[in-house]
Amino acid sequence: MKGFRLIVLLALAAASVAATAPTAPPEFTHSHPDDWINSPPLTLASLKGKVVVVEFWAFECDNCLNSRPWVEALERSEGKNGLVVVGVHTPELPVEKSADGVRKAVVRLGMHNPVMLDQDASYWDALRIQYWPTFCLIGRDGLNYGCVPGEMDQGSPRATRVRSAIDMLLKAPPA
Repeated sequence: MKGFRLIVLLALAAASVAATAPTAPPEFTHSHPDDWINSPPLTLASLKGKVVVVEFWAFECDNCLNSRPWVEALERSEGKNGLVVVGVHTPELPVEKSADGVRKAVVRLGMHNPVMLDQDASYWDALRIQYWPTFCLIGRDGLNYGCVPGEMDQGSPRATRVRSAIDMLLKAPPA
């Protein structure tokens, strides 16, 4: 398993992510049903055995919106293989602090994946996120292999390297 972890870390390093040992991510910081869209409240324990991409986004963020096709393609192609995308909406602008505004954006964007409302930025802070969007990769073993900031464009070399790391995590045996 250590060799596998090293290979994933090397793939992430190629995507300009600082390669460090995988760590246990903090638990989702919101557990009230009103803080979740498209699902009941999730826990990391309930997702163990799946590969999870935690997508930090904001509905007025151009880079986030430009990344939607990449995220949607990932969900379509790998959802059946155990991939789950969990959106974490952390507001960047005052208008994004409205939970109703987030719900309308989720409908407008046709998002079907679970979305946690992180209106107080508590999960953002727990993972020390700094940029919209950021994508954190959690393996079947429940460990966070790294967080990749920035827009993901279909076919770009960086997005292809992140996709490669996700593919490696999907090939790992279930935890």
